[in-house]
Amino acid sequence: MAEINEMAPGATIDERQIESALRPRSLDEFVGQHRVRQQLDLVLKAAKGRSSTPDHVLFSGPPGLGKTTLAMIMAAELGAPLRITSGPAIAHAGDLAALLSSLVEGEVLFLDEIHRMARPAEEMLYMAMEDFRVDVIVGKGPGATAIPLALPRFTLVGATTRAGLLPGPLRDRFGFTAHLDFYESSELEQVLERSAQLLGISAERSALAEIARRSRGTPRIANRLLRRVRDYAQVHDIAGISLSAAQAALEVYEVDQLGLDRLDLGVLDALIRKFGGGPVGLSTLALSVGEEMETVASVAEPFLLRAGLLARTPRGRIATAAGWSHLGLHAPAGVDQPELFDSP
Repeated sequence: MAEINEMAPGATIDERQIESALRPRSLDEFVGQHRVRQQLDLVLKAAKGRSSTPDHVLFSGPPGLGKTTLAMIMAAELGAPLRITSGPAIAHAGDLAALLSSLVEGEVLFLDEIHRMARPAEEMLYMAMEDFRVDVIVGKGPGATAIPLALPRFTLVGATTRAGLLPGPLRDRFGFTAHLDFYESSELEQVLERSAQLLGISAERSALAEIARRSRGTPRIANRLLRRVRDYAQVHDIAGISLSAAQAALEVYEVDQLGLDRLDLGVLDALIRKFGGGPVGLSTLALSVGEEMETVASVAEPFLLRAGLLARTPRGRIATAAGWSHLGLHAPAGVDQPELFDSP
């Protein structure tokens, strides 16, 4: 049995600290995203060579691929402090002004979900990124006065899952933009090997490969499934996780052979059984499964599209022949050649 070496017997990590504990600490430890790592490494080394702050950086891509981790690595590589916030937390321009004025020289500011920032704050951010200053408005009405406030040089790291929602002026102020892609199963196996060692989990490589295959190309999901398989093994008194144990655990947690979970299967099932395979609008589809439209659009639909089970057309979402087949059903004639359309 080929196994991942165990840590000290009985080693445990508080669940609240697991996400942090499993994060890579350097670009060398970061698995996958080879091109992005190579480009980011050049940006950081060049900045350190000039003893200056790097250009602002924008990471885009689906959730769970490592945007926050790369921001943390940037701060660590630069030896700079890191401030973390998110777009929804900045509701007013004053919130952003207070945040920026409290930064120190060289600090890395990570702004997650940057596309959800309030428009007045977004407009203030333009000047802060370009000129390292903000204008603070004092007073109201005709007597209001703009007082310029100089800011220390900082590096903004923005992260977004919806790059298309960012206005052009904001995108243009980032000196380096990178899109993170889904991982290959072989890369996720490497992620799982490292996580298993950190968590003290003994597992067959075939078991890790099975978890990787069902992880939707996403390290965050892979690590979460690994922890759930560990729980199953612990409760059933399984010393080393075998392939059969991993498969049994994933069945309990309703993760199928392709990695579809309850929500994915619910969307696909509703599309086919309730609406005859479509076309159907996203809002109607979301209502039919009792979920928010944003949840279906950002969580379920991207993977169903990537797996070839669902397609978007000018009239709405439709199930593909592969989608019908995945549910064990025969597709009606004509669904193999839909008029595809990349609708929002």
